Amino acid sequence: MSLYRKHRATLTEWKNRDNRKPLVLRGARQVGKTWLVRQFAKEEYRHFLEINFDETPAKRDLFASDDIDIVLRYLSLDADVPIIAGETLIFLDEIQQAPEVLGRLRYFYEKRPSIHVIAAGSLLDFVLAEHTFSMPVGRIEYLHLGPLDFPEFLRGIGAQGLYEFIRAWKLHEPIPDSIHRKLLDLTRLYMSIGGMPAVVREYAATQSLRQCDRELAGLLQTFRDDFSKYGPRVDVELLRLVFEKSSGFVGRKVKYSEIDRTRSAEAIKRALVHLERARILYRVFHSSGNAIPLAAEQKERSFKLLYLDSGLFLRSLGSGALDLLNQDLVMAQRGAAAEQFVGRQWFDAHQWYEEPDLHYWNREKAGTTAEVDYLFQIGGRIVPVEVKAGTTGSLKSLHVFATDKRSPLAVRFNGDLPAVDTVISRIPRMREHTFTLLSLPLYLVSETARLATSDSLISPAHSS
Repeated sequence: MSLYRKHRATLTEWKNRDNRKPLVLRGARQVGKTWLVRQFAKEEYRHFLEINFDETPAKRDLFASDDIDIVLRYLSLDADVPIIAGETLIFLDEIQQAPEVLGRLRYFYEKRPSIHVIAAGSLLDFVLAEHTFSMPVGRIEYLHLGPLDFPEFLRGIGAQGLYEFIRAWKLHEPIPDSIHRKLLDLTRLYMSIGGMPAVVREYAATQSLRQCDRELAGLLQTFRDDFSKYGPRVDVELLRLVFEKSSGFVGRKVKYSEIDRTRSAEAIKRALVHLERARILYRVFHSSGNAIPLAAEQKERSFKLLYLDSGLFLRSLGSGALDLLNQDLVMAQRGAAAEQFVGRQWFDAHQWYEEPDLHYWNREKAGTTAEVDYLFQIGGRIVPVEVKAGTTGSLKSLHVFATDKRSPLAVRFNGDLPAVDTVISRIPRMREHTFTLLSLPLYLVSETARLATSDSLISPAHSS
């Protein structure tokens, strides 16, 4: 079964655009960048010219000339593929192995914009962070690709009807209990095996959780094997240590001393930055949450972690897909698994050209412990978000944030049916506040922005 990727439509839009620029796909290893481009080329172009700089690094010399017409001539001769505007797609894979070629993409835009060029690289962020060549700023554009999100996963395993249901669902529309339970079961399945294309294909083909577990273990080993590629001065042993311990900090603040007391905070931070550049991990920074952009008030020393993928996260904890499903989310991990799921789904709900970005909040006052799992930016406003693995749980921190910041809207994700409530918050020593609480089941995370800006969402006359 061929996997559905929502960014397939993005590539068609890019192809048909008048002001098209060379497109660079950014994402971790094994998220399907190469497959997506090949599928796109197969369906929409007469000719396809692919160079993999990891396999054939010497082909960088085809780009040595400053004359783009000479470059195109050499490329065509070397591949024995005609390069025709609008009919040929040039694909430069693993371009981080030839960073100077990345710099030369500017000439395609400036001198031959009719030629369609896509580049990709799994460790590209290392080049972008430490490049010594002139970057083609404003002359290329980026597409950020992650694992399959939950809606893509539904289509990938053949649940087309459920995919269409959640994509079209509107507030206040009843959800039959049997459909709700089925979607929750599939959410737990997704948490267990994740959205890495190889794993989803395996499940779609075999329905074997054991086989999926094996694929996940292999992917984790692939990431470990890549550590030596991060640069000549990388401490590989420290990277392995930080990677092994990182799963314990999904859903809670990172403390360097809990990773390794014998290493400096700066060394551990450097290792985390390397893993983030490889897009295996992401740091979720604390923000005061007073205004957009949230990053303007982020605290660099206060952050939690998010994994590339839900299945990889649980596999890294030693919880295989079989264990997780048989025990309905192992109790010690179910909260972190739900938070990982929501964070990753929100990443994937961003526009394709936006760098993934996420924040959380805790009250910056001595003697207080209020913490909100995430802060979402929706419709130009900051929305506090709480994540619950089950159907119950305290929302005290959500009330504190909403009251403190006078938020008109808050969101809760849990295992219950959707609900929209007007809430009056009465926090001791704080002014009374009324806000709308949008409660959504976990399987609707991808639809949050659409639902939170819906005309049918209750807008209470909250206090000012």
